Amino acid sequence: MILSITLVILFIVLAVIFLMGKGDMLIAGYNTASEEERQQVNIYRLRLLMAVVSVVTAAFCGALGFKDGMYSPYLTPAFLVIVFAILILANTWAKRK
Repeated sequence: MILSITLVILFIVLAVIFLMGKGDMLIAGYNTASEEERQQVNIYRLRLLMAVVSVVTAAFCGALGFKDGMYSPYLTPAFLVIVFAILILANTWAKRK
């Protein structure tokens, strides 16, 4: 229970950091990209997506703390579907055209 609460707080703080416009160095792949690769990314949309991922992860960790743990048959598949959808959005919607 304490671990779940700690993780929820951590991910909420990360979401706030992304929404404030900070934390670009925490986005995997973006911080190691070259300058011309960074020009192809809409960073505002990418930050918004990372904030959504952080909130979804916080909700998932919180639900696991109050549910039957990792063996809940609905939480893990739902989480994976949401993360997969956000992954697709990060590679389409967050790119500059």
